[in-house]
Amino acid sequence: MTSKAETLRIITAVKDFVDRDDPFKLFEEWFGHAREAEPNDPNAMSLATVDADGMPNVRMVLLKGFDQTGFVFYTNFESQKGTEILATGKAALCFHWKSLRRQVRVRGPVEQVADAEADEYYNSRPRDSRIGAWASQQSRPLESRFALEKAVAKFAAKYAIGEVPRPAHWSGFRIKPHYMEFWHDRPFRLHDRVVFRRNDLEQAWTKDRLYP
Repeated sequence: MTSKAETLRIITAVKDFVDRDDPFKLFEEWFGHAREAEPNDPNAMSLATVDADGMPNVRMVLLKGFDQTGFVFYTNFESQKGTEILATGKAALCFHWKSLRRQVRVRGPVEQVADAEADEYYNSRPRDSRIGAWASQQSRPLESRFALEKAVAKFAAKYAIGEVPRPAHWSGFRIKPHYMEFWHDRPFRLHDRVVFRRNDLEQAWTKDRLYP
């Protein structure tokens, strides 16, 4: 049975997010709570794209940055998700923080991050991860584990001295949301849902509550 104190905490938390007008500030607050509560990868998010036939694909990726301009992640542009995003210029994200019983959905157009931004993040990665970006032909058939290890050895030897440059096909995407939905668990599946929408990135957000 839920205690009175816990019930009051839930009501207060829900009221706080229902009354907010800036979805980015609300996300920042929720993400901060997730970093404290989630034991593994609070920045994990599902990324949805569609192929040339309109068939959807979804996979987990890691959020590497966000601000008022959008949500950033990095990948091989020659991968399945990379080619699909480059073809459509659109994507969707979903964060689910089970320990907090919260979810955030994001939809919108996608842009490539600037080279300087990609270089800064790439250079912050462990050296072996930078080598891996060269060695992996992401999403394409791999004949054996040995073939991958051979490719890693090849590029480790090539860049044995000095810095490992960022491959031209490896960079970041920024999803610039037109739609952000915040979901909070409530008893008896009578959940709270608040959605922020805008038709253009220069427009102000509109906000609606949704039925659960």
